[in-house]
Amino acid sequence: MSYIGCLDSAAGCKIQKIVHIKMNILRSFWNSPTGLKTTHFWGPAFNWSLPFAAAMDTKKPPETISVNMTGVMCVYSASFMRFAWVVRPRNLHLLACHVTNETMQLYQLSRWFRAQRTLEQNKKEIDAE
Repeated sequence: MSYIGCLDSAAGCKIQKIVHIKMNILRSFWNSPTGLKTTHFWGPAFNWSLPFAAAMDTKKPPETISVNMTGVMCVYSASFMRFAWVVRPRNLHLLACHVTNETMQLYQLSRWFRAQRTLEQNKKEIDAE
């Protein structure tokens, strides 16, 4: 691109160069194999709802946690972490999403196990009396 049509000031010319560089970056992302036009971008973008939902569930009592569903989500995220690493081009956006989801689901499982242990201890104390 020619900068002959730069604004009158040197600052204006610098602004146009910066805009040109930013547009090239945006254009290269748009046309990349993992850009906005592909499922490599939109799949993980919508998949972020899973760890966000798990994060919101941390405020709920641990008795409401479905251990079966949480276990399934752990297996699902572990599987797709591997997929995101192996697929070409490597999908780091999807990998980050599933690492976050795996972390949140494991935290939920730990909350459930702690609640179960507390219930068992309370039950033993009541039976001992």
